[in-house]
Amino acid sequence: MDDSTSLIEFETMLLGRHLNWHTPNPHRQTGHLDRSAYTLLGRLDVQGPMSIGELSDAFGLDASTLNRQTRTLLRDGLVERIPDPAGGVARKFRATAEGERLLSLERAANVSGVEQIVAQWEPEDVATLGALLKRFNTDIERLAGRPWPRP
Repeated sequence: MDDSTSLIEFETMLLGRHLNWHTPNPHRQTGHLDRSAYTLLGRLDVQGPMSIGELSDAFGLDASTLNRQTRTLLRDGLVERIPDPAGGVARKFRATAEGERLLSLERAANVSGVEQIVAQWEPEDVATLGALLKRFNTDIERLAGRPWPRP
């Protein structure tokens, strides 16, 4: 492993630790989404309604894990089960208005946090970081065989 890839590994580990740094309570206060809810609602937002099987394929997680996660989201009123809009047998999950509202609030808080971090950066550096992160993520998705739709 060369120094550059070691640096990337270390810094991505720290990046995972620093996500949501702007929220003082690591257990998140009421009204905030935990990471799994945020990610699941984010996927539904860009892709539309999905079944457990589709979510399992998309996330690379077993159905039991997704059943637990979606059960929590159902209980909290953030998603609802609907018939397949395409007429398929499997029921699908879609975000409720409350789920969309909380996702929007969480995104706004996260964007605000990123804006605080890069406030002293040159705009070109911000754009470069965004482009490189997208490239990094799309290459991970390509290797994993699980592309993530983008808005």
